[in-house]
Amino acid sequence: MSGTHPSDEAATPVALVVIPARGGSQGVPLKNLERVGGVSLVGRAVSSALAAPGVSRVVVSTDHAGIAAEARRFGADVVERPADLSGSTASSESAVLHALDTLDDEYEVTVLLQCTSPFVDPRALGAAVAQVADDEADVVVAVAPTHDFQWVLTDGEARPVGHAVDHRPRRQDRAPHFRETGAFYVMRTAGLRAAGTRFFGRVALQPVDERTAMEIDEPADLELARRLAQEVGVTALDVDAVVTDFDGVHTDDHAHLDSNGLESVRVHRGDGMGVGLLRRTGVPLLILSTERNPVVRARADKLGVDVLHGIEDKAAALDEWIAVNRLDPDRVAYVGNDVNDLGAMTRVGWPIAVADAHPRVRAAARLVLTRRGGDGAVREVCDAVVAARTSSSPSQPVLHTSGRPAATTTPGGITRMTRNDVQPVSIGQHLVGDGQPVYVIGEIGLNHNGDVDIARKLIDVAADAGAQAVKFQKRTPEISTPKDMRDKLRQTPWGEMTYLEYRYRVEFDREQYQKVAQHAAERGLQWFASPWDVPSVEFLEDLDVPTHKVASASLTDTELLSALAATGKPIILSTGMSTLEQIDAAVEILGSDKLVILHATSTYPLPPEEANLRTIDTLRERYGVPVGYSGHERGLQISLAAVALGAVAVERHITLDRTMWGSDQASSLEPAGLEHLVRDIRILQDALGDGVKRVMPGELAPMSRLRRVGA
Repeated sequence: MSGTHPSDEAATPVALVVIPARGGSQGVPLKNLERVGGVSLVGRAVSSALAAPGVSRVVVSTDHAGIAAEARRFGADVVERPADLSGSTASSESAVLHALDTLDDEYEVTVLLQCTSPFVDPRALGAAVAQVADDEADVVVAVAPTHDFQWVLTDGEARPVGHAVDHRPRRQDRAPHFRETGAFYVMRTAGLRAAGTRFFGRVALQPVDERTAMEIDEPADLELARRLAQEVGVTALDVDAVVTDFDGVHTDDHAHLDSNGLESVRVHRGDGMGVGLLRRTGVPLLILSTERNPVVRARADKLGVDVLHGIEDKAAALDEWIAVNRLDPDRVAYVGNDVNDLGAMTRVGWPIAVADAHPRVRAAARLVLTRRGGDGAVREVCDAVVAARTSSSPSQPVLHTSGRPAATTTPGGITRMTRNDVQPVSIGQHLVGDGQPVYVIGEIGLNHNGDVDIARKLIDVAADAGAQAVKFQKRTPEISTPKDMRDKLRQTPWGEMTYLEYRYRVEFDREQYQKVAQHAAERGLQWFASPWDVPSVEFLEDLDVPTHKVASASLTDTELLSALAATGKPIILSTGMSTLEQIDAAVEILGSDKLVILHATSTYPLPPEEANLRTIDTLRERYGVPVGYSGHERGLQISLAAVALGAVAVERHITLDRTMWGSDQASSLEPAGLEHLVRDIRILQDALGDGVKRVMPGELAPMSRLRRVGA
């Protein structure tokens, strides 16, 4: 057994964690979506795995769409488990082996992690991974020490296990036995494949806290876990701002009137301490209330926090506050208690409900607190945020926003976000700029071939890969089609037709775009388009797109640029086949306050020698705006290099199959390609760091062994 915590030594990511989570459960229906400590069991498992040193990737194997969505929300990949491996008699090993066979990559270490163990310590899991990675064992199993006297019945006769009936030493004089907890099994992948079972070769034990070493099989187990969650302590919550309702969150939702008609409310003293600790970390807190009573402002003044009260439309006010403070909505928490909070809760990445909230609010929440409003709920949230900011090696999982890298924490506990002087641009709920997750756009263009079903499938491709947006092209054919091209005959999958007829054939109308918009919203994606003429701008404005894209071909169309500037929306400007002087003229019309520029070369497909990626720096320095990259190359290398050079957005054409009909299909990414691109972009962003040279935690142990002369 190893007692070494992975925080004490370097932990190179080598392990794949597979979490089996089928929809069927005989003891507790849909058990894996049940909440403990306000977080679903599958969410707790994913968060623990992601926080464990040595883990490269976390995959949930499931046959249930709701579990899959929850897993993705917490940052896991999903493997769809076939029906023959989803029944009550299917083994966990079969799910793990199926996941290994499904994934493209091979991992040295494979971990079977169970959702039914709600209190997995990431440090213990990391230590177990290290034992296998360092060749100390082939299998490491989670165990809890016990000093119980155990017995078995053999043919009706009681027999002692591990002790003699005539000698009963004191607890402190007995070596412990170890009970298998079922929480995790860490295995050498090659051995697992050969044996087909979780035990083989050299088996070692990883002790875990016996107090929380439990499995949930029956409703009584679930209730016990929920009570235990209140004692274990808060889970760290990694957000950049906290917004709360007032009545029912800071108060117990009761008001007291004296004989003069003056109203008073009850608050919790611990909340004030929690807010004070939160303020020291630099995380802002806003009280947002429809209540006009002066007690709201009085409490906010006492706490030293911002307040907006007497607000009719809380969602709109929240949107404005987030934009003014240049926050990423996905990294904001909103704490509510009643149905008038539901709109605001949809605007943030972390909707949170107090323990006694309205049932609809609890159902809409991503996290349900263990404390009631006016009884420490605010303190619970503040403690969780402070824990994420100050703990570099948490024993409980840090809850991060899905798909977003956590801020870097220095050994002194100071959280740093990487930014330069270029301010990010807000596109809907996303911030695009330095220090933000790269904004990945799946360019559908006309690859839907006029078929809404194909468009929906391409939206699914982008959503499953982890992109933030999809883009289309919008034309008014009789305006945007050159006159000398209109009557030219063209062979198409729908027969021979003129080029103008073809343009009408592949153009979506309003009803079709409404279907596109609905499906994109259901999948959590933004959608927008490149308008090629002024009526198309008006068409898209009626559909309330969050931004407009200027195609490289339209960069010199001053009438179109003026119409786009008049919308007041953020603009994404592609710069292919353009000189700096032409870009200067376009920026003069569009302005730079809400502008994102994409470096592009309009060669299809793009040869590497024409990529000219150093232009990214040139554009950023010249215009002082966020700069991204729009690629038309084959493969992923050039797009990844663009990110390494500072691109804050990446746009790539996507297709279901590069052999489909259409001029852009051949230079587009298929589903697996887009998935790999997004995955590698996220890894690359983490690897870039903040540019501050310092000794990393993983270097401390090698430094103590290898450096002969200190500074």
